[in-house]
Amino acid sequence: MIRYFENSVFCAKLRGPKTKKVSNKLYLCYMTKPFVVGICGGSGAGKTTLLKRLSETFQSASTAVFSMDNYYLPFDQQAKDANGIVNFDLPSALDHQKLSTDLKTLIGGEPIEVREYFFNVQGSKSVLLTIQPSDLIIVEGLFTLHYQEVFTQLDYSIFVDVDHATQLDRRIYRDQETRGYKRSEIIYQWDNHVLPCYEQFIEPYRHAANFIYCNDHRADADFLRLSEHLRTLVPDRFQ
Repeated sequence: MIRYFENSVFCAKLRGPKTKKVSNKLYLCYMTKPFVVGICGGSGAGKTTLLKRLSETFQSASTAVFSMDNYYLPFDQQAKDANGIVNFDLPSALDHQKLSTDLKTLIGGEPIEVREYFFNVQGSKSVLLTIQPSDLIIVEGLFTLHYQEVFTQLDYSIFVDVDHATQLDRRIYRDQETRGYKRSEIIYQWDNHVLPCYEQFIEPYRHAANFIYCNDHRADADFLRLSEHLRTLVPDRFQ
């Protein structure tokens, strides 16, 4: 990425640029393309936990978190199953066109604005976020590998893997504690929405990931291997 500014002061405000004085008193700023990491996995696999761990480990790099959850369509635009229950686990539940466009804009060096998604909070009550361009962009969501427009923009992809029993236990705890669901409702969604959609839209892309992160008793060892691999790939970003 190359940008021109009237003086080098603006260049100094940008992370990691190299400046060069050229004719007509313009300065040339060579902006390094951000490194884009995608995290994919089923519900309750531990995607957000891995995201936080990566951000904390590589604090030397400026990091932008791009959460697909922020692109859920309004409730009245969601598909329903045969029993009239909304299915939030379909790829159509998200505005994937805006999602991919915003990601492209962010990778291109421009900030984006998006409303932070909270369950049961709609419209103007949600928080408007401004996400700034960064050295490292971490994309996290169910369909990171399914949406081709997103997958093709990734430099590195991680599939978070864990057994279904653990996923279900985590989902039950989360949805009861923070979303007010009854256990029977959670089990219904798991059997009729979560597992079928995982098997159709998420698990088939497991083989396409650069790294399979086992989020169980192997998690610490896998994280160490993952960190070392990223440092090898982009040593100037991952210190």
